[in-house]
Amino acid sequence: MRLDKFLKVSRIIKRRTVANEACDQGRVTVNGKPAKASYDVKVGDVLELRFGEKTMRAEVMKISEHVGKDAAAELYKVLP
Repeated sequence: MRLDKFLKVSRIIKRRTVANEACDQGRVTVNGKPAKASYDVKVGDVLELRFGEKTMRAEVMKISEHVGKDAAAELYKVLP
């Protein structure tokens, strides 16, 4: 699944266009490397997102095309 779509489906970022822009601006890294929106996300990848002063690290636990709001948090695990 594309990185921008994963960020939207997992509800880390609300809209896919915003996820796409974050990737284009270099605010999203996968396994320590800057990633494009078209990057193919795999289970075990570590995502790092920068929102202003805050940084969020998350590990991809599973990938699903469609998921409910309550189950979206099961797609990733927040890392310290």
